[in-house]
Amino acid sequence: MKIVVLNGSPKGESSITLQYVNFIRKKFPQHEYKVFHVAKNIRKLEKDGNAFRTIIDEISNSDGVLWAFGLWVLAVSAQYMRFIELISERSAKDAFKNKYAASLSTSIHYFDHIAHNYIRSIAEDLDMRYTDGLSLDLADLRKKDERNNLIIFAEDFLNSMQHKYPTARLFKPMTYSNFDYQPSPAKDTVHPKNKKIIVLTDASNGSSNLEKMVNRFVQSFPLESHVEIVQLDDIDIRGGCLGCMRCGYDYNCQYKDGFADFYNHRVRSSDIIVFAGSVKGRFLSSAWKTFYDRAFFWNHSPSLIGKQIGYIISGPLSQIPNLIQYLEASSFARQDSNHVDIITDESEDSLEIDNLLQIFAERLLRFSEQDYIKPKNFLGVGGHKVFRDDIWGRFRMIWQADYRYFRAHGKYDFPQKNYGIRIATAAMMLLTKIPPFRRKFYSNLRDMPVKRMQRLIEKY
Repeated sequence: MKIVVLNGSPKGESSITLQYVNFIRKKFPQHEYKVFHVAKNIRKLEKDGNAFRTIIDEISNSDGVLWAFGLWVLAVSAQYMRFIELISERSAKDAFKNKYAASLSTSIHYFDHIAHNYIRSIAEDLDMRYTDGLSLDLADLRKKDERNNLIIFAEDFLNSMQHKYPTARLFKPMTYSNFDYQPSPAKDTVHPKNKKIIVLTDASNGSSNLEKMVNRFVQSFPLESHVEIVQLDDIDIRGGCLGCMRCGYDYNCQYKDGFADFYNHRVRSSDIIVFAGSVKGRFLSSAWKTFYDRAFFWNHSPSLIGKQIGYIISGPLSQIPNLIQYLEASSFARQDSNHVDIITDESEDSLEIDNLLQIFAERLLRFSEQDYIKPKNFLGVGGHKVFRDDIWGRFRMIWQADYRYFRAHGKYDFPQKNYGIRIATAAMMLLTKIPPFRRKFYSNLRDMPVKRMQRLIEKY
């Protein structure tokens, strides 16, 4: 059988995930494998239609496609997304139809499920027969059990192709609306005082819903407030993140364009940041992913501390819960900032959208004045522990800037450091070995925490 491997790492042959692919190739040498470094060569594929067509022809003549990638800021790389956009833009979807597909990634398991959900949904949108996805740690190839899991995963993929097994579909096709948003002039304005507000957008069509929503949002503030609107196309970004990790030492990106300066002096200096984009495929545009990927020069350290963050989205966002979680994670899990809300045009009611945008502006400003930052939920708490453990441990020598930041800001909050809890827990565990004490302890366990809270409430 013939398998096309679409390598989504901008590092090409130096991709860690590709070494896992090479392991599969060695274990199953009877099959033909064609590897294309689509992320690394994305600029060439954009300019050279023949190079792109060569890949599409190979896919058309293959039995299956293995989507192989590393994690780039909660998802696949911007370059990989751009290749997926080209499939649609150049009407190459038919080459993928009924081909078997699987996804393989390596990472530290930080939101790897978002990347796999994205690839599976793309594969299903291309009418492929998706079998499974395997997410491995960067070092799993060294472990016998994980090598065996990789072999089983590959066998299943190959057997599915050989025997034409049916595959389940998880994601429904997306439906788009032709709704034309017609905003009304803002009747009231909210005064931002000394708060700096920036809106980042990739809206390029003056008549698009997104641009009209952005303009209506800005009208919620007085003209003299000078809310800044920045088009992504106007930012000096010369390419996507290369995964070189040189920024790990001191937050300095190897690119010599204007992005780092823009991000540090115009985005990070703002109090309120609104990201505005349109749904494209199963994500926003690859230009937006480039922005997120390049902002990773701040590594795993929060760079938007204390900011109020919100989103204005045009398109069927409610049909992509995976993207909703990505947006929440971008502002809520990775940053020590406040995720305020996401406003879309899905209600298809212009007056309602006007009101939502007006209230959105008021809430962003009010929360900023109150220095309100919601406590983190699972996305933030769990994500922090993944970063904390790996940056303190095996990746300290790479992400040295992160290590210094985490150490200086109390991010190394390991439970074993809480000696009071350790001593109290050890004493209680000994006491609960005494039957009368154990019976009394568990009989009071249900009400004990509540009584403590009630005593606290009485003080206020």
